Amino acid sequence: MITGAQMRAARALLGIDQKALAQRSGLSLPTIQRMEASDGVIRGNVDSLMKLVSALDNAGIELISPGAPSTTGGRGVRLREPAAKPKAGRQPKQSSSRALERVR
Repeated sequence: MITGAQMRAARALLGIDQKALAQRSGLSLPTIQRMEASDGVIRGNVDSLMKLVSALDNAGIELISPGAPSTTGGRGVRLREPAAKPKAGRQPKQSSSRALERVR
């Protein structure tokens, strides 16, 4: 399901610490610490694992299982790109042609 290494990588992508992950998942800090210290796949209470995976998913983390298609195979994590949401009533700034000339 998820390994301790995937948990650490997911936190790094999100830029959060163990305490923040505990708060987001509704788990205790010692539970998060114990899970991350696991060697290989995390074993534990199914409800706790589901809370953890759900919290990571809600934060935009996609867990990559060992059988998932990838260029090199293996487990991993990636951060989903957020859907672009235009802000109501605001138009993007138009660049002047002179600024575009400098970029080219």
